[in-house]
Amino acid sequence: LFSATMPKLISELANTILIDPIRIAIDPVETTVEAIQQKIYYVLKRNKTNLLMHILEETKTESALVFTRTKHGANKLVKELGLNKIYAEAIHGNKSQGARTSALAKFKSHELRILVATDIAARGLDIEKLELVVNFDLPEVPETYIHRIGRTGRAGLSGESISFCSEEETDLLKDIERHIGKRIPLIENHRFSASYEKKEQRVAQKTPVQPSTQKPKSSVQNPQKNYYKSSKPFPKAVKKPTNQFTAPSEQQLKQLKKNQDAERFTPKKPNIK
Repeated sequence: LFSATMPKLISELANTILIDPIRIAIDPVETTVEAIQQKIYYVLKRNKTNLLMHILEETKTESALVFTRTKHGANKLVKELGLNKIYAEAIHGNKSQGARTSALAKFKSHELRILVATDIAARGLDIEKLELVVNFDLPEVPETYIHRIGRTGRAGLSGESISFCSEEETDLLKDIERHIGKRIPLIENHRFSASYEKKEQRVAQKTPVQPSTQKPKSSVQNPQKNYYKSSKPFPKAVKKPTNQFTAPSEQQLKQLKKNQDAERFTPKKPNIK
């Protein structure tokens, strides 16, 4: 059994299968290649894709190998990049041998700029002039980190390794730094970090709210105001009839009495048939 790295789980499995195995291990003179410039970004998990696109735009790198922890994660990342007009292909265990060979050939010839891979699919890759390795997800085994970043900075050339660390991956980062024996330089104050987002929220909360200069609308409509705004004439008031009794004047009473007296003393004509 040969392996560039030997995780604990694989080592235990090998001991159950092999009979009296002899273990031969070669310790590297340097744990990590000094020619590789390593960086770490603390980033919110939901902002990882946006940070990757930002780095690819800023660095203008011609070739980037991006590592994810799962096959599903590799497919999802390729899809998200494609939605933002960044073409990439993935290689993992669910891809056919023909699809993996085709993607690798295009990546080596620089026809393909971004290759997304899982650890198993990327084993044994030898890519000339690979400029950038991105640990989109930190590996669960510290030795795998060395195996990943060792894809760049070969043949005396310089290379760059960028790792993303979400809140859920801080323990993995501690294990990696403990294994390589040094702290990985941290890139701070970028807009995809949790601290930056909290800072923006605090600034937004401190911004005073300007009072509105508009007068509140009244719920009672003024018909006269509406008529002034329109071309229609304002309706005239209509005098309503009343049933109220009005007392006669003194002169009217005298005339009424005079008429009644005249009618009383006037002799009636006989009715002759």
